[in-house]
Amino acid sequence: MQDSESAHQHKQAAAARGPVRIAIITVSDSRTPATDTNAHYLREAIATAGHIVSAYRLIRDEPAEVAAVLEELLADSQILLWNGGTGIAPRDTTYDALSAKLEKTLPGFGEIFRMLSYQEIGSPAMMSRATAGVYKGRVVISTPGSPNAVKLAWEKLILPEIAHLAWEVAR
Repeated sequence: MQDSESAHQHKQAAAARGPVRIAIITVSDSRTPATDTNAHYLREAIATAGHIVSAYRLIRDEPAEVAAVLEELLADSQILLWNGGTGIAPRDTTYDALSAKLEKTLPGFGEIFRMLSYQEIGSPAMMSRATAGVYKGRVVISTPGSPNAVKLAWEKLILPEIAHLAWEVAR
């Protein structure tokens, strides 16, 4: 485990490397670009933080589509930020498609996300399969599709570490 001074130095060095290119991928069978409130929120939040939205996709929760978009967006994005498809319903397959590809996992992301979620919604938080990891030198983060979950993940976990995450895998 890193000491706080070392972690702080890594974060500072990463932030100095410039803005991070982030892809937003919403997985939904019912949303449209006009009704995708998560994408609207994330676009604004990413720009406000001084980072760049490198791509946006709205796809159905189909494993083949998830895998294809994952491969497609690797070239232009440092972080691929997925929302939707992380529950336990039969149609929720995003977690399965993404986790099968991850070369390294960040178990702490899902653990901390569920802990923070539990503080807000109680026991239903255990049904979230939020996850993060690394695939082909890119950070892949997958959150539930509810607007509250997206906001919680962005504000409490992703934003504070975004540059550190993006540039750490590029070392």
